[in-house]
Amino acid sequence: MNEHVGLSRRERQIMDIIYARGEASASDVLAGIADPPSRAGIRTLLRILESKGHLRHYKRGKEFVFQPTQPVHQAAESALDRVLDTFFGGSLEKAVALRLAGRKVKVSDSELKRLAGLIRHAREKGK
Repeated sequence: MNEHVGLSRRERQIMDIIYARGEASASDVLAGIADPPSRAGIRTLLRILESKGHLRHYKRGKEFVFQPTQPVHQAAESALDRVLDTFFGGSLEKAVALRLAGRKVKVSDSELKRLAGLIRHAREKGK
């Protein structure tokens, strides 16, 4: 499943909150959304996301707690693919170059070494 494709802005907001927390009740989602809809609106959106296969739930006390059906690393990969395609023509190089050139970005020597190691590994894997 390609996470966030075909979701409304509110549905994406809810999924972002649930992924960030790992799981969330309607109350948690309400607290995490700027300018939230009503509690009934949140519950409706959670049920819609569940019917679309993005969420599952369990009951904790009187509340339903929702969890994503897709592991966070799969959702992250899907989101990154979408960003690369939308803003960088699918180019990882362009995205990394923009990030490294950013004025607010401070990249430590240890992080640069890890990135260099990842690049070496990818090069060896590709041979």
